[in-house]
Amino acid sequence: MNNSASQHERIANMSFASVYPAYVNKVEKKGRTKEELDQVIGWLTGYSQKELQKHIQSKSSFAAFFGEAHLNPHASLITGVICGYRVEDIDNPLTQKVRYLDKLVDELAKGKKMEKILRTP
Repeated sequence: MNNSASQHERIANMSFASVYPAYVNKVEKKGRTKEELDQVIGWLTGYSQKELQKHIQSKSSFAAFFGEAHLNPHASLITGVICGYRVEDIDNPLTQKVRYLDKLVDELAKGKKMEKILRTP
């Protein structure tokens, strides 16, 4: 994925708190819950509910949000297309993490079983 540096910078500076309500809305419209969304985010980032809320309240940028995260060792198992790009081919590490999150939210909204979303062996 050869996005411009400005697009990577825009993603890095975007507030996680500004996107989180859209994630909640997307999954709830499809019959999933905010708790399931938070579980998926926690799986990817290692954040507890309290840590997740801290990032939302402090309006952390995606750079700060993923900078403090302990990415799940199975995150590389997240594959497929999101926003027209294969997530496994994205060359910018932060953009790839954001797209991993987008992909997990999509899978949750599409009704995938939690074991599949969380890449449980």
